[in-house]
Amino acid sequence: MRILLTNDDGFHAPGIEALHGAIRDLGEVVVIAPSDGQSATSHGITFHTPLMVEEVTANAHMKGFAIDGRPADCVKLGLRRLWPDLFGAGQAPDLVISGMNSGANVGINVIYSGTVGAAVEAAFLGVPAIAVSLHMGGGAPHWRRAAEIARHAIDEVLQHRIDAHNVININVPRTHTADAPMPPIRVVSMNTAAGIDNYERRESPSGQAYYWPNGDGMKFYHTKEGTDVEALNDRFLSITPLQYDLTDTHRIAEWRQRLHGR
Repeated sequence: MRILLTNDDGFHAPGIEALHGAIRDLGEVVVIAPSDGQSATSHGITFHTPLMVEEVTANAHMKGFAIDGRPADCVKLGLRRLWPDLFGAGQAPDLVISGMNSGANVGINVIYSGTVGAAVEAAFLGVPAIAVSLHMGGGAPHWRRAAEIARHAIDEVLQHRIDAHNVININVPRTHTADAPMPPIRVVSMNTAAGIDNYERRESPSGQAYYWPNGDGMKFYHTKEGTDVEALNDRFLSITPLQYDLTDTHRIAEWRQRLHGR
């Protein structure tokens, strides 16, 4: 199996290094990741500036390409050019894994997430993808154990067929110790309530107003039963299948009737 590994925290982030260590025996893993942090860049891609590429060796086992761009850029450039250059025309990875992100990607945050955006880009282009994130807070994370837990979830997913255009979103509960127990898996839907966050008004030395976002990204107006937010807060290993078709299929007929009279 050949795997493209990416993230949105940057090539040298502890999460991607830990996840690389946990999955490298699955097959040949090539890292194509942003050169610096790109959190909350969603599915943005670069149009008006060149994408600078640097070959990087992070440790004895992990090497690849650092891209001066966004997570979706990394996957798009990786699948369109870098992968064929490495393995031959027409070649593509068997799987794209994005993560392990520093911070949960559940609820409406899935829309903002660069981690998920990278996975969705892979699915656009016909490669099945898995996004992996770690719930932070309550102490320093134990990245290696969190990656072992993530690997367990990935193994469970890979026992079953992932269609070419599918994305599986995995969230690992807070993990602080090397002996943290393996959490049970819960397959859940995405919570769709807006987050409870705001902006703190401040003033610069020159008197100009500016606004600083606040909130921890894990408080929502409501948490629906059976969703990813509930599962993660209850310390389950949450798995959510995602799709990128935003069509509201339930209202197609309604809008046809409204606009066309049939």
